[in-house]
Amino acid sequence: MSSDLNRRSFLTTAATTAAAFTIVPRHVLGGAGFVAPSDKVTVGYIGVGTQGIRELLPMLKNKDIQVVAVCDPNRRSNNYVDWDKFGLRNDVRKFLGKSDWLEGLDGIWGGREIGRDIVETYYASQNGAGKYKGCAMYADFRELLEKQKDMDAVKIMTPDHLHATIAIAAMKKGKHVTMHKPIANRVDEARKVIEVARQTKVATHFIPWDYHGSMDQVMEWIKGGAIGKLRAVHNWSNRPVWPQYLTLPEDRPPVPEGLDWDLWLGPAVDRPYSPQYTNAVFRGWYDFGGGSIADMGHYSLWVVFRTLKFAAPTTVEATPSTACMLTDQVSHQIHNDYSFPLACTIRMRFPAREGFGPTDLWWHDGGMKPPTPEELYEDNQTFTPEGMMFVGDKGKILAGFHIDEPRLIPAKKMKAHKGEKPAAKRNDDEDELRGLKAWVAACRGGKEDDASFLLAGPISEAFNLGAIACRTGKRLQWDAQNMKITNVPEANKYLTREYRKGWEL
Repeated sequence: MSSDLNRRSFLTTAATTAAAFTIVPRHVLGGAGFVAPSDKVTVGYIGVGTQGIRELLPMLKNKDIQVVAVCDPNRRSNNYVDWDKFGLRNDVRKFLGKSDWLEGLDGIWGGREIGRDIVETYYASQNGAGKYKGCAMYADFRELLEKQKDMDAVKIMTPDHLHATIAIAAMKKGKHVTMHKPIANRVDEARKVIEVARQTKVATHFIPWDYHGSMDQVMEWIKGGAIGKLRAVHNWSNRPVWPQYLTLPEDRPPVPEGLDWDLWLGPAVDRPYSPQYTNAVFRGWYDFGGGSIADMGHYSLWVVFRTLKFAAPTTVEATPSTACMLTDQVSHQIHNDYSFPLACTIRMRFPAREGFGPTDLWWHDGGMKPPTPEELYEDNQTFTPEGMMFVGDKGKILAGFHIDEPRLIPAKKMKAHKGEKPAAKRNDDEDELRGLKAWVAACRGGKEDDASFLLAGPISEAFNLGAIACRTGKRLQWDAQNMKITNVPEANKYLTREYRKGWEL
């Protein structure tokens, strides 16, 4: 079979030759991009940095998926940023069953050649022949979408500023899409992603859903009056866990060999290369990332937005940390609109909706937390580094992404509910497998689950407005229907971005 022969056309032709009955085309059975249950979902994997590699492993292990191509503007390099120098390498070694993988090579490795090596090594270990050379490799996602004819879907694991551009291009080609958070790091781009998903009807899957946990116990207490009327939700995180630069880089090092800087920038305004922009540190820049709230808030608050029926906020305000530097022996405060603060608190106000009164949602990062409530003083306890608190007019609940079981506080109040069934403890590996299974089912024509891009509008809008509030230092009044900040007209330019020529959406 020639390399450019469409896999599904081949299967249909073979079946027609072998039988005398009529074959109903798959697009008639399941719509554009439909994948038959008997076929594997073929995936192009876009973004092969450290987190991309981590999430590549369970995808390769899934028997219903075949990774047919990898794509990254970086060929290969050892300058990636991670949270452990050898942790990821050792995880890959264990996964591949190769204790000498990358032996003798220093640094933290990533890039499309590394990704292809992992794909082909793993599939070779599974096919009985010990050999496999079926993974294509691309620097440019546009070339991937144009040339990889046997590809049903893509997974997007790039920096945030490329999410909308790639997702929209893929969906317009009829490809199913699964993508890490955020949908986009601009309000306008997020709306466009959702609208294209609506128009194309491909299967979309927003990965934070995989780790959403359950709000069942919390809602049982709220509906039962255990904390009275819900007034506020506080979510706090110890992020950022990357260097947060307070000034623009002044160094001008050469672009590393093998990195296509133009492709890495994508739609963002042109600027000289700096390692302070790339790899895991991209999250700290307004142009490239979504900050701590986009990094961790999607995990912890996705289920909250859905369960509490949050739509777009009406008001968003931020209290960012301040920083100073010396110039000619004079200390002065740094004001910038290019990088997120070291820490911040963001308050989002949501109007009354069915079943709930007006509710404030508070986000705290950089080590900042809400004031310790009297209930924890009574129990002689403090907040965990990350967590969530639901505040009613008659009580409080502690819960969150990093708390195994929700609980009423103080302890004496929880004892009154000790007979209730405890919430199931989280298992990240099982959560990720559950997400892949749900997406595969949707690709094969099944119903999309609660991870659909179509449901990501409210959380995307709120978080991107939070970034604008940090960026401007202003309280924002938001008119969602007209997509307009009404009280700070100059802030509306941050709802979209200045696109480089040829990259407009």
